[in-house]
Amino acid sequence: MSDSYSYTESRTFTVTHARHMAAKVATDLKRMQRFYGKPSDESIADYETEATEMLRAGYLDTVTYGFKRDGKWIEPTLRYTARDLAGASADDDDPGRIRPGADISGASFYSYMTYTAAWDRLSQAEREAFKATLPFARNGAAEPGVLGYLSNDRTYSSGGRALDRATVRSF
Repeated sequence: MSDSYSYTESRTFTVTHARHMAAKVATDLKRMQRFYGKPSDESIADYETEATEMLRAGYLDTVTYGFKRDGKWIEPTLRYTARDLAGASADDDDPGRIRPGADISGASFYSYMTYTAAWDRLSQAEREAFKATLPFARNGAAEPGVLGYLSNDRTYSSGGRALDRATVRSF
């Protein structure tokens, strides 16, 4: 006689999971504000709302927040890349560890987002309707380059999805 067992796991990514990860992004931005004076509290709240909705809907591919000079990201800049864990697990790190003291003279704070294939499959009307629910509008623009390199340093996860954080570092 033989025994057989099976195990099935089902996860639903909810707004609570999205809020958990977006709150960590907001905490990172708050730390950046403390060291560099940007972004504003209002902008941080808007970025958190946007990230929550984009994560919940599965439309966020990458989002970058930081300073750019001469069309390139400089330190301190943070890039978050969303991914589905596909049944695997990932760390859920604490936010923070933003380096103080970077030279941001002549730089401006900027944010840039890229979208998933799920976003691309929406009709133009569906995209416009979704965008209308967000706290601000993004306009099309070329993605800035990076002055230095991106170093992966944190992972925030919840509900079977993760945000991998990379920080711009100078050479």
